Amino acid sequence: MSAADASSAAFGRRSALRAAAAGAVGLPVAAYGAGTAYAAGAAPAAEGSPTVAGRGRGLRVMTFNLRYASDTRPHSWAERRPVMRSLLRREAPQLLGTQEGLYGQLRDIAEDLGPQYAWVGTGRGGGSRDEFAALFYDVRRLAPVEYDHFWLSDTPYLIGSASWGNTVIRMATWVRFRDLRAGGEFYALNTHLDHAHPYSRERSAALITERLGALDASLPRIVTGDFNVAAHKNPVYDAMLGGGALVDSWDKATERSAAYATFHGYRPLVPDGDRIDWILTSAVVRTRRATINTFSEHGQFPSDHLPVQALLDW
Repeated sequence: MSAADASSAAFGRRSALRAAAAGAVGLPVAAYGAGTAYAAGAAPAAEGSPTVAGRGRGLRVMTFNLRYASDTRPHSWAERRPVMRSLLRREAPQLLGTQEGLYGQLRDIAEDLGPQYAWVGTGRGGGSRDEFAALFYDVRRLAPVEYDHFWLSDTPYLIGSASWGNTVIRMATWVRFRDLRAGGEFYALNTHLDHAHPYSRERSAALITERLGALDASLPRIVTGDFNVAAHKNPVYDAMLGGGALVDSWDKATERSAAYATFHGYRPLVPDGDRIDWILTSAVVRTRRATINTFSEHGQFPSDHLPVQALLDW
């Protein structure tokens, strides 16, 4: 058996085992929640927010680079966590793809969201080590059927592997969800591409496209991530949308909020700047509204990125 065949076979075994485990306990391995459930909709909606219009209809999706937790001030995690809690409780995404979160940080978010949320993820260094590309979901709306992780490298099922010139480990996590309200199933994939090496981003986009193509073609896809390049201006975007299998929810949305650069680095927001955080969907998925959320409290942003949101219908 070749190395590639062995990797493929191992992938199939892991998916089957993980699906069985998820079904047995009702939640994936990395699932936490504590505290009092938040009364969704109790807080006022921000300008351009889908909170009110989307409550109870469609699927509320968010992609958010959390900025990894650190004790360095200003913008330490201790300063940002209350703002993150306010934002997430107010928007109540039913599917949330996160990037850069560290294990303890993700547990904090799970506690703040409450017991109606669970999450799937693993550290890119393996186990709880390093940053995660985690997917949070509302257990009242979504149930995981199977899931897996792969690394953006020449050896995608070698934990912690890196190729193509990047010195930072990069990975993707995907989950096959059952929609408990609307019926049917779909795939969600979440990722974070390299920040410094165009070749790595291009190879990563090709690998993600290949892996998505190997999944059940009859089911829709939702892809969330920080792609570290602007939409419409690069080969990564072209590769991810090549052939029409995926579309950009921002471009296809019936309604859109004001546009801003999604990375701000705690500096003044840039209108109509580069949108490097994307929500992509299968062409059969309809985007009712797309939002770049500028929420802050007392001048403090929850992250150095702005969250991107979409209200989706099958």
